[in-house]
Amino acid sequence: MHEPPPYQQPQHPLPPTFGHYKPRRALWDTLWDNKAVRVGGLVLLLALCGLIILALVREQTGTEGFLVGLGLAVLPVPLLIAAFRWMDRVEPKPWRNLAFAFAWGSCAATLVSLLANGYATKWLLTTVDVAQGADASTWGATFVAPVVEESGKAAAVLLLYLFRRRDFNGIVDGVVIAGITATGFAFTENILYLGNAFASDQSFGYSGLRSTTAATFFVRVLMSPFAHPLFTSMTGLGFGIAAALPQRRRVLRVLIPVLALLTAMLLHGVWNGSASLPGAGFLVVYALFMVPVFGVLTWLTIWSRQNELRTLRAHLPAYQAAGWLTPPEPLALSSMRARGIARDLARRTGGPAAARTVAEYISFATSLAFLRHRAYRGTPAPDFTAREQELLHHLWHRKSVAQPALAQATAAVPVPFAAGAPIPPTGVPVRGWGAPVPPGAGPGYGPAGQYR
Repeated sequence: MHEPPPYQQPQHPLPPTFGHYKPRRALWDTLWDNKAVRVGGLVLLLALCGLIILALVREQTGTEGFLVGLGLAVLPVPLLIAAFRWMDRVEPKPWRNLAFAFAWGSCAATLVSLLANGYATKWLLTTVDVAQGADASTWGATFVAPVVEESGKAAAVLLLYLFRRRDFNGIVDGVVIAGITATGFAFTENILYLGNAFASDQSFGYSGLRSTTAATFFVRVLMSPFAHPLFTSMTGLGFGIAAALPQRRRVLRVLIPVLALLTAMLLHGVWNGSASLPGAGFLVVYALFMVPVFGVLTWLTIWSRQNELRTLRAHLPAYQAAGWLTPPEPLALSSMRARGIARDLARRTGGPAAARTVAEYISFATSLAFLRHRAYRGTPAPDFTAREQELLHHLWHRKSVAQPALAQATAAVPVPFAAGAPIPPTGVPVRGWGAPVPPGAGPGYGPAGQYR
């Protein structure tokens, strides 16, 4: 074989005005790059899963049982969502992320779990002795269901971690996404359990407080509405820790979410297995194991939320020193009470539109602090500069309304903050600022394309 001759520059290259070569792209690649197509396909998939799960649940419970189960299962949902939204008040996640998580849990994860658990239970019943049929059901609930269900719910957390990385910064984000996903899963599962219980009561003529429906409602809705959110929050905790690790810790960024998922499966298995314990075994597991774990997770989430406020207090002074923020703003933005007062002041003086402007200003400033914090801890976003410029642009156009309200809120709520505290070095300069922005100057690009 002869080697090809070396490449030589042509003596008469084509003129610069000649059209550039555009390689043909596969139809799938073209569609995948279209955001509307991706979103539409995801919505269609979740809607199809919802219709299938609706048909399956209605087939098992009957129309009347389905309606009763739906009415009872929806009761804890607003309270759980409100609790997770409260945890996420420092940097609220976009509603589209939360809606996706809830829809995935209530439709996709439930459908996969219902089908997989059904096949696994049938397999166990056909491979064990008939006299041990009850043991087969217990084994399925203890060892099969936790693996299937927690894997299905973890898929939502993984997808948002991979494709909405900008909104995934730490422990609180992971716990909130996982909790919302598990809330949706528990909602659909409760419809099935409560609907079956009601159908059973109708068949045997039971009613009142002694009915199976009342007992199921007490155990699943009143006594343990946090069960599924607690299990899946362990998975979210692992992804949150991984999100905070530097890029160079690749092994830990994979290992920690896997260990967290195994922990969620273990907790789920212990919970399901305790239902088959004799006597008061279930109550003992509930009081001595599940409640303390729930308390520790709640404390950790609240501590992480306070740590997020400290992040704002540490990194926003860099932008104040450069002239983008006024001195009171790092104080006000690091206090939830001051934030609320600023929104109320804006609403009283400028109406709902002004309050919305202040809320947007707070959101953009919070995102700016977290963006800089990621650079400080060694995990800068690949689009750090462009994202920083975008956030500063939004702040500049809202500062005339937001800054006076935040200044008044700081005066009303003293915030413990060490004046003149050192600004953490991030290794990434505040873009385009050799000096504070002069009064009256607007946002724009300075020399060398820097945003000022």
